[in-house]
Amino acid sequence: MTPAVPPSTPATPPLDWWRGAVIYQIYPRSFQDSNADGVGDLPGITDRLDHVAALGVDAIWISPFFKSPMKDFGYDVSDYRDVDPLFGTLADFDALLARAHQLGLRVMIDQVLSHTSDQHAWFQESRLSRDNPKHDWYVWSDAKPDGTPPNNWLSVFGGSAWQWDTRRRQYYLHSFLTSQPDLNFHNPAVQDAVLGEVRFWCEKGVDGFRFDACNHQVHDALLRDNPAADGGDVSTVRADNPYAMQRHLFDKSQPENLVFLERLRGVLDAFGAASIGEVGDEHAPPIMADYTEAGKRLHMAYSFSLLTSRSSPAHLRGEVEALEQEIARTGGWGCWALSNHDVPRIATRWSVDGQADPRQARMLLSMLLSLRGSVCLYQGEELGLPEADVPFERLQDPYGMAFWPEFKGRDGCRTPMPWVAADAQGGFSPVEPWLPVSAAQRALAVDVQEADADSLLHATRALLAWRRGSAVVRAGALRFLDTDADDVLVFERRLPDEPGAERLLFAFNFSATAATLPVPDGWHGACIAPHAPLTGARLDTDTARITLSPFGALCLQSSSHEH
Repeated sequence: MTPAVPPSTPATPPLDWWRGAVIYQIYPRSFQDSNADGVGDLPGITDRLDHVAALGVDAIWISPFFKSPMKDFGYDVSDYRDVDPLFGTLADFDALLARAHQLGLRVMIDQVLSHTSDQHAWFQESRLSRDNPKHDWYVWSDAKPDGTPPNNWLSVFGGSAWQWDTRRRQYYLHSFLTSQPDLNFHNPAVQDAVLGEVRFWCEKGVDGFRFDACNHQVHDALLRDNPAADGGDVSTVRADNPYAMQRHLFDKSQPENLVFLERLRGVLDAFGAASIGEVGDEHAPPIMADYTEAGKRLHMAYSFSLLTSRSSPAHLRGEVEALEQEIARTGGWGCWALSNHDVPRIATRWSVDGQADPRQARMLLSMLLSLRGSVCLYQGEELGLPEADVPFERLQDPYGMAFWPEFKGRDGCRTPMPWVAADAQGGFSPVEPWLPVSAAQRALAVDVQEADADSLLHATRALLAWRRGSAVVRAGALRFLDTDADDVLVFERRLPDEPGAERLLFAFNFSATAATLPVPDGWHGACIAPHAPLTGARLDTDTARITLSPFGALCLQSSSHEH
């Protein structure tokens, strides 16, 4: 039985509720099917909101449900103001919004502003001629004299970012699929139009937005070639994708986007709506800091830095410190995620031997919820779901089809949510769903974990309740500490130095082998925090040493804080 949900949101919620919030991402195709067509929908989400509210998260983020030809499963929008019939109706969305608010959940929706579907009325008009009213609403350019594209820009999904159109005898820009033409944000009328789409949903009462690929919204007006990549780590795509072979200096992350984001913030502030931006760039921290400059643009942003296969404490520390340093410059705010609909699930991606380990899943969730910043949790992360193995003949993702077999696409993290272990379709649908239900995931279904007091589901609720009740974890400063144990991440969180101010020390063992380390300087005499639901650690006060079991986690509380 799902436990009682938290109390409703106060009538006058704090203006900065998003700061330190935990946001639960719902991928609507795969959450719950309510009409037996094998695809999840809005009424299905509404039916399962009790589960989400009982976790203790602050908000939900719903991936796109707008009208779309579904070439990229909703991230190719053909009508921003209507629900695709696959997912229901506007009335269904209104019902979902009302139920979420009744349960104390805020609702954030995806907005894809950098591009539309090629079926959108704007593009259909734009491609008719070179002199129609919307002729410059998209990024059109003549071919070079030899017929080749205007420059060397590449699509994230492989190949040239330019597609020839025979009607206009010009190329149009598409940063993603050829069916996703990029809008021309250098045109003020385009900015006005997309801000109108955001305003539409604000007026319907949504609490905020997740802005997809928000650093792709403006391109270099001179269409200059990108230089070759200078080596280094790749985070936004796999290394075997040619997109990784360029430094993307001109096709995205342009300074003019800052001006647009200020206009966007004006619309959001008029309705009290919050925002989170997805920043896909190899050097994301300074962009994230500028995009979230206090009170000026987006409220928070996240990058792909923790969504790669790199899982060492050193990597994690480097990424967090880089963002902390940059947002200190602008007063911005970060958000962290370990999984989402675009990358393999964390339980498999960071596993030690390819096998998901529930101890590791709990440690990583504890670590994520202990970081400074807001947090996005992807559906099923509270169950420790591993990546599903989807055979080629069942693939749906065009990205995976293009790069098979080295890259199997994003379907493995998008398979249906398992609610009932004994049901062949996991309680998701009475019919065969759009993607196969994973047997390994079904074994971790909600009903099984509900019945097990030691499950990750129960641990997730405990961790979220603890985070919600701790001011220092939600908003305190963060400082990493050095350690000789390469597989251990250690940091402290603290509020401003005031008498009795809370101070916490965290240690996380990323290894399947036990680790021992000395109690750091300044923490002698500390005790294990009594309310922190972290497990797998022992503190020896006589020797002043900490022992962490495989994937163990520890939280110490300063002796200066009453406990």
